[in-house]
Parts: sequence; C-alpha cells; structure tokens
Amino acid sequence: MNNTITFRNMTVDDLDQVMEVEVNSFTIPWSKEAFFNELTKNQFAQYLIVEVDQKVVGYCGVWIIIDEAHITNIALLPEFRGLKLGEALMGKVLELAREMGALRVTLEVRVSNERAQNLYRKFGFEQGAIRKQYYTDNMEDALVMWVNL
Repeated sequence: MNNTITFRNMTVDDLDQVMEVEVNSFTIPWSKEAFFNELTKNQFAQYLIVEVDQKVVGYCGVWIIIDEAHITNIALLPEFRGLKLGEALMGKVLELAREMGALRVTLEVRVSNERAQNLYRKFGFEQGAIRKQYYTDNMEDALVMWVNL
C-alpha cells in the first residue's frame, strides 16, 4: 500500500465517515448520536481514527477510568481489513491508554470472532471470562480479554 496513512483523534466532523465504517462492520451499529455523545459528553472516552489518503477507514474507542481502560469498539471498512491497519490502530490506542495512566486494558469480543481474538493476543491480551448472551443480535457470548500494560 503506497497510500498516506494517518492516525488522529476523532472529531464530530468525522462522524459521517465513522458511520460508514460502523454500518459496514456491525449488525447492530451505534447511532451517530451515540458517537456524538461519546465525543462531547463522556469525559472518559477517547477515539482514534485511521485515515488512508484523508478518508476515514477505521476507528477505535477506549474509556480510560483511573488506571483501567476499556476498548469500546474497533472497526475498519471491509476493504481495508487484512492490511495491518487494525493492528496499528490497536497499538496506537494501547499507547494512548498507557500515556493516560492505564495499567490494564479490557475488552469484549464475540466468541466466534477468532480473527479479532488473534489480533488482541498479539498485544498480550488473555482470556478472562465469558459474558453469556452478551450480543443482542444473536445472543452470542462474549469473551472478556485483559492485558496488563
């Protein structure tokens, strides 16, 4: 890929492009209002985006509360998956969490999403517990994963 790749904080001006990523990534996408509230009202929320040639192709959100961080969501447009952008984005978010004082990070992932689980394991995430019927679209369980920074 010979494109210009940048990572930066998400702004409300990015929300239309973020919604394109969101609806192409999840069966129950967040609303534009939910992202707006995260950016404007949630003091714990931090969102990074990845751009390719100034187009938003992915994002990742994290809540940082005292010394713990919780990855809320990470997504890439389907045509940009498999290019190591998700790995780079996750690395940036973990770096941000560390800089803001987080000592550990957690997230939930579908038990069937082995591709995402493999990505998280690259960063040292380990299995914690199972949240039964966590995903409301199909009642799939979520695997809780943790990593110490």
